[in-house]
Amino acid sequence: MTFSEQIKHKALELGFDACGICRATDSEQEANYMDWLANECQAGMSYMERNIEKRLDPRLLVDGAKSIISVALNYYPHKLQNSDAPKFAYYAYGQDYHDIVKGKLKLLFDFIKESYPDATGRYFSDSAPVLERFWAAQAGLGFVGKNTLLIIPGKGSYFFLGELIIDIDLDYDSPISTNCGRCTKCLDACPTGAIEAPHRVNAQKCISYQTIENKGDIAPEIIPNLSNNIYGCDICQLVCPWNRFANPHNTPEFNPTEEFLSLDIKKLLDMDEETYREVFRKSAVKRAKYSGLKRNLKALLEGKENMKKE
Repeated sequence: MTFSEQIKHKALELGFDACGICRATDSEQEANYMDWLANECQAGMSYMERNIEKRLDPRLLVDGAKSIISVALNYYPHKLQNSDAPKFAYYAYGQDYHDIVKGKLKLLFDFIKESYPDATGRYFSDSAPVLERFWAAQAGLGFVGKNTLLIIPGKGSYFFLGELIIDIDLDYDSPISTNCGRCTKCLDACPTGAIEAPHRVNAQKCISYQTIENKGDIAPEIIPNLSNNIYGCDICQLVCPWNRFANPHNTPEFNPTEEFLSLDIKKLLDMDEETYREVFRKSAVKRAKYSGLKRNLKALLEGKENMKKE
């Protein structure tokens, strides 16, 4: 077994569902990325406009970088919210994924250092300017779908991604040839038209952006189309044919509490800030803050009320 194979074996042992390796090099995605920015598809996410050179070339992010080890960790839930409850995106059901994925990546890096004590590198999970889905595809984990998410054939797209960028040469995997073909289900299903073209999402129109990253009011044109989503949105994944292969995860930290699963409109309306902090203490929902969640609930109710009047 080569050392690269040992790394992949260890990654699976640590609970990751997939692992691949590619060379750290210039992504050659500058034209696509700059066009996306030029059309203001980043909306209010100004951090997407910073560190562009590092985002496009990981060798500028991590000194001496030679290899990118990409991993995927399943988060598809075992139990779902009640169908009539305001919806939270599946990724937010359990504990914050940043800590879980990076914790496992640290253990993987420790394993590598047992054989290469002088190895240096950094590990990330949605925590640095890294083209995560691009590098995961380059490492052969899956392909980037028309909804811009990484799709793993036979497994679907409900995965957190992470990267370990290190300064040693390894054996490299190749991108796969599978793609979405003629399917446009995600484009057709998006209630706000956020997927403006295959592989292009305009964040300003995206329910996930509006209910999580957006720091202001929810755009008026989005409110009638929230589709009962209060935090994030999974519509483009729910309709994806590849997700018929999705299986529940094996990470206990991603299991929701009964308190979370019992949330309904009344409980959310009555929720004070102290209760919010307790319910979402270890959750990614903290990113929206208490005020953001209440803003989302207000917009959701406004949209429903307007629908009754029509």
